[in-house]
Amino acid sequence: MTSPAPDPVRETRRKREHERQAVVFGVIIVFMLVAGLAAVAMYTGAFSSPFSRPIYTPVAEAPQPEPCLPQVKGQPDGALPVPYSNVKVRVYNAADGSEPLAGANADALSERGFDVVASGDWQAEKIQQSEVRFGSKGITRAYTLAAQYPDVRLVLDDRKGNTVDLLVGEQYSPPLSQDRVLLSADTPMEDVEGCVPADEITPIPQVVVTKKKG
Repeated sequence: MTSPAPDPVRETRRKREHERQAVVFGVIIVFMLVAGLAAVAMYTGAFSSPFSRPIYTPVAEAPQPEPCLPQVKGQPDGALPVPYSNVKVRVYNAADGSEPLAGANADALSERGFDVVASGDWQAEKIQQSEVRFGSKGITRAYTLAAQYPDVRLVLDDRKGNTVDLLVGEQYSPPLSQDRVLLSADTPMEDVEGCVPADEITPIPQVVVTKKKG
């Protein structure tokens, strides 16, 4: 009995299957060799794994603490408000936008008796929350001015005089009506919550605005 002749189609298919298996096994072997070499290199310190590097997460800078009221000579019960006419104020628009915020606030403060000596646009970075900036000699004046507003931050800088700056920010609130300003000439002012003695605060550099009034 004679053997059947081999099927050429089947032989070709079988040959291709063997070739495909050889390629797959070859790729697996190469991958294992590369992985093994990489593991040895990391173990010996030849190079470091990217996953072993520490993840850097930027930390937001904490805002400067607000200063407490100082002890004032002749006022043993606490610092009293400064008469408005003795408070020299510069008012600046520190918000993005074309609204005349500086002029409007300067007019309001002038009507209350504050000595507004300058107003205009802030020439440094724009801010969100309104601020009162001042030096160590102007803390009681800054508190007196801040009492006119519902939400301003007190920021100590390194100026030498007692003039204070009002920076009107993006999250602007208009001045309180005068009957809601919690100041009385013979009643000591209260420290803001969480305040720190001024001599424990590093003041920021003063920003000098060169633009004149108007």
